[in-house]
Amino acid sequence: MKIVVADVDSVGSDMDYSIYDELGEVSYYGDKITDENAKERLEGAEILLINKSAITEKVLNDAPNLKLICEFATGFDNANIEACKRHGVKVANVVNYSTASVAQHTFALLFYLMENSRHYDEFVKSGGYANQPHFCCLDIPFEELDGKVYGIVGMGNIGRKVAQIATAFGAKVIFYSASGNSTCTEYERVSFDELLSRSDVISLHCPLSDKTRELFNKDAFAKMKKNAILINVARGAVVNEADLCEALENGEIKAAGLDVLNPEPMAKDSPLLKIQDSGKLFITPHMAWGSTESRTRCLEEVKKNIQAFMAGTPRNIVN
Repeated sequence: MKIVVADVDSVGSDMDYSIYDELGEVSYYGDKITDENAKERLEGAEILLINKSAITEKVLNDAPNLKLICEFATGFDNANIEACKRHGVKVANVVNYSTASVAQHTFALLFYLMENSRHYDEFVKSGGYANQPHFCCLDIPFEELDGKVYGIVGMGNIGRKVAQIATAFGAKVIFYSASGNSTCTEYERVSFDELLSRSDVISLHCPLSDKTRELFNKDAFAKMKKNAILINVARGAVVNEADLCEALENGEIKAAGLDVLNPEPMAKDSPLLKIQDSGKLFITPHMAWGSTESRTRCLEEVKKNIQAFMAGTPRNIVN
């Protein structure tokens, strides 16, 4: 089979992509498949591996031999699923490969904000600590997660892992199911308004859908505690970024940690760039999923998806 691997730059140049070479004739591209380059790159291709490439009707029209698209991801909103169905192209994702990595990054964002880590690091490195007479500095108070209410939107694999960690730190976990289909019974399920009003911390782990798009907007922020911290490691569009900026600037919520944005890469005129205080807004470049172990698991699972498809026993097909 002819296989095209795109988006290598997004997955990382430190990974071993040679694991796919034994599966067929493989071509590699660092950047995305686009409407402009699809016809040339996908000529004769039967299998396409992508991370963030947008699969449009035109891409599919220009790749008549395509049978399978494998996502280097769990999310597949970058692929036009209805168009894939019409063209007879199956789409396979990878599940549960990044749970540990995303959960870990969730708390990296949270604790950076909770403990004002940048402020204290800069205080020490500026020489301020060495030049003061007493042994500590506590000019910006911080609180414990123990005893706080930790709200979660999206109680899938990642949400459950985050809930376990938050519980270990002594937090009371509550959650909101945007789909309404959650089967989780280990933690208290609440309405969206109750989640907003009760939570000291809210972290987002839900897929992007019509129900979650801009779920966190001006109205939602107005209902949150003024000392609340928002963490988004789901999809950028779950949060209205202009409304978030306004909420942070007006003190409606305390702080936000974001690993996902809308669009990605970040827009050059993003309203988020107005907030330069890292104690109030901390942003990382969609890296939560990307520990070395996580990406290695992802590549291996994609290989298994291809092998299963070739064997006539497809796995992880989303359409």
